[in-house]
Amino acid sequence: MRELSVVGVRVELPSNQPIVLLREVEGDRYLPIWIGAVEATAIAYEQQGVKPARPLTHDLLRDVLAALDAPLRAVEITELKDNVFYADLLIGDGVRVSARPSDSIALALRVGAPIRCAEQVLSEAGIVIPDEQEDEVEKFREFLEQVRPEDFAG
Repeated sequence: MRELSVVGVRVELPSNQPIVLLREVEGDRYLPIWIGAVEATAIAYEQQGVKPARPLTHDLLRDVLAALDAPLRAVEITELKDNVFYADLLIGDGVRVSARPSDSIALALRVGAPIRCAEQVLSEAGIVIPDEQEDEVEKFREFLEQVRPEDFAG
């Protein structure tokens, strides 16, 4: 397993499909995962420090895990099959729960849990951005500084 960090979310044009971009902590590969608008909003809210008046679903799950004294230890993106990513939540002392990567990432950001990815998945779906394309990554970061969570609302 390789640890990843969340670069951010954006809307892919022309399809208007949200995407979360992850990057290896100790490496140079990026992992793009297309996600739903609700999950994109949840990730963007957390990254931007937006606190809604009432808990979102991912906030609720964070609070339930805390109430049960069952901390989220890590998120593992385990598999890519037929262009669908699979992930597991590692909870408490060895409980493993299957979950969508987008939900897992939104939850991990809320509790500060590490996000890991199987080497096989990174080998298959990870991309290396050449130096000449670092410009695109910088544009992506600039976009992230300007985007609002409401931009992901359907």
